[in-house]
Amino acid sequence: MNENAKRLSELLSEQRIHITPCCCDALSARLIELAGFEMMFMSGFGVSADRLGLPDTGLISFGEMLDQARNIRSAVSVPVIADGDTGYGNALNVKRTIQQYSYAGLACVMIEDQVAPKRCGHTQGKQVVDLHTACHRIEAAVDAREESDGILIMARTDALASFGIDEAIKRARAFRKIGADLTFVEAPQSVEQMKRICSGTG
Repeated sequence: MNENAKRLSELLSEQRIHITPCCCDALSARLIELAGFEMMFMSGFGVSADRLGLPDTGLISFGEMLDQARNIRSAVSVPVIADGDTGYGNALNVKRTIQQYSYAGLACVMIEDQVAPKRCGHTQGKQVVDLHTACHRIEAAVDAREESDGILIMARTDALASFGIDEAIKRARAFRKIGADLTFVEAPQSVEQMKRICSGTG
């Protein structure tokens, strides 16, 4: 496990809430670290806005995201979680995404189950792939983790908006069973849903 992934794992093992601001470039990342935060998230929405001046609708490329990730990582010493979108293609693309982010020194990559091209998780009309395809993506990500230096895998599901909380939790559990280090149920709509997610996804 690389040092950044190891540090993130240690932080997340602590029984407390970690506020994790989003960065979009090296300057915002540096400001987050200087403000005293212990980790940060490289936002695909933020990078798309910063580099392209465009919304998060699958327009930003993997190469642009990777370049931004390298700049961010070189500017800070705290762990950075990166947005890996849908992995930018098939299972081989997912593996390459994980490997390249790992080589860039990131601590964790988030892979989601939306169809491609994806869109911001808080917009209407988003769609997810079937469970088999979603699991195949996470399997590829976990394989890449084992073949690289142990970067953490965050598996995200956007199924709640289209199929409800039961399906979202079902998917998160499946991702954990495959070997994802973390799960992320996107856009819960109530405190009760948050309680179910936190108690039901393992």
